[in-house]
Amino acid sequence: MARADRERWDRRYADAGPVEPAPPLALRGHEDLLPPAGRALDVACGRGQVAVWLALRGLTVDAVDVSPVGLGAVAELAERHGVADRVHRHHHDLDAGLPVPGAYQVVVCQRFRDPALYPRLTGALAPGGLLAVTVLSRVGGDGPFRAEPGELATAFAGLEVLDHREGDGEAVLLARAR
Repeated sequence: MARADRERWDRRYADAGPVEPAPPLALRGHEDLLPPAGRALDVACGRGQVAVWLALRGLTVDAVDVSPVGLGAVAELAERHGVADRVHRHHHDLDAGLPVPGAYQVVVCQRFRDPALYPRLTGALAPGGLLAVTVLSRVGGDGPFRAEPGELATAFAGLEVLDHREGDGEAVLLARAR
């Protein structure tokens, strides 16, 4: 990722208001599928709403982002909610792949789209692990960085798809490794 992109995210996170833990969009309504323990990977974690939410549910989370400002917010949120020991922050450019080897019981990638990363997300899953992906979509939306119709279903066809929907400019996929 270009330095300008990292700086843009740093500014965006520095100017943003406070956040609270929240489930990944792809898991909403399916929270019962979440394992009570194990490892989770939050790719492009931003300010940590999902990472801390996962840690509050008993998972040990590797939170990865290119923004040091975002990762600072992750640390503060995790500390405030008493799960700092279960949220491990990784400053990393995802253009270089994933910084921590799998196997994860849960892998989340929310609002970050890089089709070249899709096979690595699948490869990071433990057997039976959950993958929760949400990206901007051309289905009901326009603009840059959007997935083509059916992109997630095609990219993750080797997984057991538990939920897949596209519309209103968003594509969501929840799947399980076989």
